[in-house]
Amino acid sequence: MFRLVRRLGPLKPTTLLKSRFYSGAQPKPPNTDILIKSLIFTAGSIVGGYLYSSEVQQSTKSTLPIDQVTSPEYANKEQLAQAIEAVKKVFRKNTPDYDESLIINSSQEDKDSHSDTYFNSYHPEPNEEPQYVIYPRSTEEVSEVLKICNKYKVPVVPITGKSSLEGHFINTRRGVCIDISLMDEVIELNQQDLDIKVQAGLGWETLADYLSEYNLLFPIDPGPGASIGGICANNASGTNASRYGECYKNVLSLTVVLADGTIIKTKNRPRKSSAGYNLNSLFIGSEGTLGIITEATLKLYVKPKIERVAVVPFKSIQDAANSVNSYLLNGMQLNAIELLDDKMMSCINASGETSRKWTEAPTLFLKIGGSNDKVVQSTVDQVKTLSSQHNSIDFQFARNDEETEELWSARKVALWSTINQGRVTDPSIKLWTTDAAVPISKLPQFLEETKEDIANNGLENTLVAHIGDGNAHSFILYKPDQYKLAEKVVDNMVRRAIAYEGTCTGEHGVGLGKRQFLLEEVGGDAVDLMRNIKLHLDPSRILNPDKIFQIDPKESRSH
Repeated sequence: MFRLVRRLGPLKPTTLLKSRFYSGAQPKPPNTDILIKSLIFTAGSIVGGYLYSSEVQQSTKSTLPIDQVTSPEYANKEQLAQAIEAVKKVFRKNTPDYDESLIINSSQEDKDSHSDTYFNSYHPEPNEEPQYVIYPRSTEEVSEVLKICNKYKVPVVPITGKSSLEGHFINTRRGVCIDISLMDEVIELNQQDLDIKVQAGLGWETLADYLSEYNLLFPIDPGPGASIGGICANNASGTNASRYGECYKNVLSLTVVLADGTIIKTKNRPRKSSAGYNLNSLFIGSEGTLGIITEATLKLYVKPKIERVAVVPFKSIQDAANSVNSYLLNGMQLNAIELLDDKMMSCINASGETSRKWTEAPTLFLKIGGSNDKVVQSTVDQVKTLSSQHNSIDFQFARNDEETEELWSARKVALWSTINQGRVTDPSIKLWTTDAAVPISKLPQFLEETKEDIANNGLENTLVAHIGDGNAHSFILYKPDQYKLAEKVVDNMVRRAIAYEGTCTGEHGVGLGKRQFLLEEVGGDAVDLMRNIKLHLDPSRILNPDKIFQIDPKESRSH
């Protein structure tokens, strides 16, 4: 009503009389009671519309500071029950004989599994769990569910693989969880165009197996269990990022369901486009706070005909970093450049997960690909020469597929080796895994200072770095009573990265745990702009509340 009044402009009494009480040329005396009621209704609509719209729509500022918003109001118990009944009707209409427990679940087991994991850095507080877990099977069903949740103001936390680490899927507002893991189909492979359209619940490992039959590659390879929807939502990457880049560089188009149930498609399939705003990059990395990604068209690559692995230990992290710098400045395009520190190599040896023993020193794991043996061998020779100029201790190179798999396996078991080693010492041991990224030239100093800080605080730690793009991961082991100590060294690590002109997270995302660090990294105005975008797309703030930045000035949670 308020928008309508604004478009029509101010209504004069004579205009109102003519429009409501005059018909043709024959005047009729106005009914005073009706006139008064009409004026009251119009005034009330103007005031009500202003109060409703002023927070988001009427501000003349481009940004929205937290102290200029009111606390969100969410569905009470009765309204939530009404919303769930409406959702059930949607599923009954679509599938008359559906098994309700498979589509809408409220068991404690399901609620627990959609609240937390062992790997989370930040864990839910008491009662921070969904009341229901909903499993839609199509974009259209996601749309119908969000229409209902938006109507009743039910908070919604989207989930795919449940592998995120920074408290991304903690249900701080005790609403519902929308789990799209049932939406896991390959929709269309365009082999000639090197792209593929998939549903967002498809796991990246399942996709990798599917593409291997065509000798194709989707290069994003995060932790086990991650799905395409979560990969896009968090802008994940992995070991191949130094060659192929992060997620946003490998997505051509998205299908997204907005908070009110509107379904949008961000782009078509061409490899490049200058048409309008880059909506791909708006939703990639938004962590489910702006919309739910249900489908993605992904960029594919032809696998190198030959790919081998080299394992190169060095006397120090600085030597390893200098060697990597030499590779890059000589124009070498290696498919992966990974660094494991000496403690990580020791954990791998102790775990017995690999068939050989490794030098317990800072070690580079390199993937080297090419079109034939001569090309690969030429690159290997160059890598070996450059490495020797920076104090490499050894150089192990895979001569065939079996050796390639064996050498790379040491990198892939790094996390599990750390956990297993910690549990040998103390079965109650906890793991805090976090990431940060800095300019590549700053990485050696950043890693050395981080290792020293953690050791000085008496905690066990191993380091893995995607050294080719400056992204470092720290696996910190701590006892339950050392939580605050672990939190302290993580805070130090992240602030150290920001001081080196880096970022609080290179690929894990902000979630609930790193909101303050995002504020420190980009500043208040940038976060206030993000909040303004959020409230325009999701005025009721139902989508993954409290993640990335604060949306409630009265929020009681400490993070």
